[in-house]
Amino acid sequence: MTDFIYLASQSPRRRQLLEQLGVRYELLLPDSDEDAEALEAVLKNEAPSTYVQRVTGLKLDAAAARLKRRKLPPAPVLCSDTTVALGRTIYGKPDDAKDAARMLSELSAGTHRVLTAVAIQRGRRRFEALSASRVSFDTLTPAQIRAYVATGEPMGKAGSYAIQGKVAMHITRISGSYSGIMGLPLRETALLLQAAGLKL
Repeated sequence: MTDFIYLASQSPRRRQLLEQLGVRYELLLPDSDEDAEALEAVLKNEAPSTYVQRVTGLKLDAAAARLKRRKLPPAPVLCSDTTVALGRTIYGKPDDAKDAARMLSELSAGTHRVLTAVAIQRGRRRFEALSASRVSFDTLTPAQIRAYVATGEPMGKAGSYAIQGKVAMHITRISGSYSGIMGLPLRETALLLQAAGLKL
């Protein structure tokens, strides 16, 4: 039995969600010479669920190599990736404010999917899960979109929004995992951690 894990994620929301489960973790973040963003490139005609699981796997490969390189004590390593999808269109993190406004106007007045893949490696074994949720938005006016983008909240977020932020006032319906939409589905994560030998 192990009593802690390595979290290979820069997301403060994932840290907060692990703390909610009472999981002890150490951060295992990329070295300055690692191009973490390059791992998130979308392949031609790639389905959103395939994409999010592939990217999570690549992040885990990089984190496992990092663990070995740094000669750290062994423990399970957790990686996760979230993407927003409208049909087969993948909405990643916005490039800038204009890109964020474009995404939000496309997601306005409709229902999209939020897919979060989780993968844990312990030794040579890998445990994986995919959480799929649906989120419905009100009709967002250009002024509402501008006001939200001006808060800076959309930056660094898949689909240009944070479910736990100000955009919540425009969400009419959620179906699925709220924590999964935030970036780490707690039920799936707990099951994977238990499978990897962590006592919760």
